[in-house]
Amino acid sequence: MALVPSDATVRVARVQLVPGDPLAHRALESLLRAEASVRRRLSADLDREGLSTSGFSVLVVLTTAGGELELRDLRARLRTSKANATEVVSTLESRGYVVRRRLPSDRRAAAVTLTERGQELVDRLFPEHTERVSNAFSCLDEAEKRSLEAICRKLAA
Repeated sequence: MALVPSDATVRVARVQLVPGDPLAHRALESLLRAEASVRRRLSADLDREGLSTSGFSVLVVLTTAGGELELRDLRARLRTSKANATEVVSTLESRGYVVRRRLPSDRRAAAVTLTERGQELVDRLFPEHTERVSNAFSCLDEAEKRSLEAICRKLAA
């Protein structure tokens, strides 16, 4: 049995999608485009090192924390899921940038420690990263950067 007769005209019903707040949709589209563009520019050199932006963020957070954090604190600072943090830390550990160990006080918890090799990588890449961040946002004046920061904090709350 044929689902559609051979001589029948098939008409597909199209649903009209009308956003309730068109300006919000345009703002979202612009935000996502901007984020993707900035992320591409910032990750170029990291890609050459075989390092993800998430991996670099872990190394930087560990550096600013004195070289070691409990995994749960690292996750909180990065605002990432347990699965994502575990995957990124595992990759960094396999490359010798961090070591992970169970805490004697709580065998369920783990600490992540930056290795000398990891610290050397941060020391080498961070100045270039800082320059790339400055360049990525150079099209904004100081007031626009402050406004962008405030808007992003508001959206993230």
